Amino acid sequence: MADTNSYHRILLKVSGEALMGDLQYGIDLNVVEQIAGQIKGAVEGGAELCLVIGGGNIFRGLSGAASGMDRTSADHMGMLATVMNSLAMQNTLEQMGVPSRVMSAIPIASVCEPYIRRKAMRHMEKGRVVIFAAGTGNPFFTTDTAAALRAAEMKCDALIKGTQVDGVYSADPKTNPDAMFYEQLSYMDVLSQDLKVMDASAITLARENNIPILVFSISAPGGLGAVLEGNGTFTTIHG
Repeated sequence: MADTNSYHRILLKVSGEALMGDLQYGIDLNVVEQIAGQIKGAVEGGAELCLVIGGGNIFRGLSGAASGMDRTSADHMGMLATVMNSLAMQNTLEQMGVPSRVMSAIPIASVCEPYIRRKAMRHMEKGRVVIFAAGTGNPFFTTDTAAALRAAEMKCDALIKGTQVDGVYSADPKTNPDAMFYEQLSYMDVLSQDLKVMDASAITLARENNIPILVFSISAPGGLGAVLEGNGTFTTIHG
């Protein structure tokens, strides 16, 4: 099991789909509250934390492009969906007494702050949770890649990905009961086996910057805290 006690500054990546809960579309505020509670616990435990949230619960650019939309326009719509999710998370965190800031890669001055790296670092040093919205600000890049990029820019000790399952498997455990669970993987294992944990550019960015990736179930009560304490079930991807 990985030693996670040395992880002080972390980036948490949450998929947009995770915010749907049992809904078919949109944001389940009860789920947002559950995730925000885990974030609050991590911050109270001394972690400096930043977030990237996907937008797939509202609009996925790749799906829009597959339906005939221009890929660039579809990706811009997906970026705006991440802003909506980020504002929902910020609102819930603030209600819990956790100071937070949304910083968007696409400037939307009347809604949130523009992404400025030094300012983001300062927010984290002051104990604020920084939520990075709008991906990288560029089409053709996923929010997984944005998460790896921001983790590198913020000099994070780890990138922690909250998913719907408790780690990385050889196949989808929801449909294949024989799927094998991986406790440890190398970056090259993920790429060579095409394990679909994160896209190749995200894995490569993490590898080049020596940022371990931990994959756990965000829906498990207290899951984030357990990972940070080195307990619970999760997969560690490293060099």
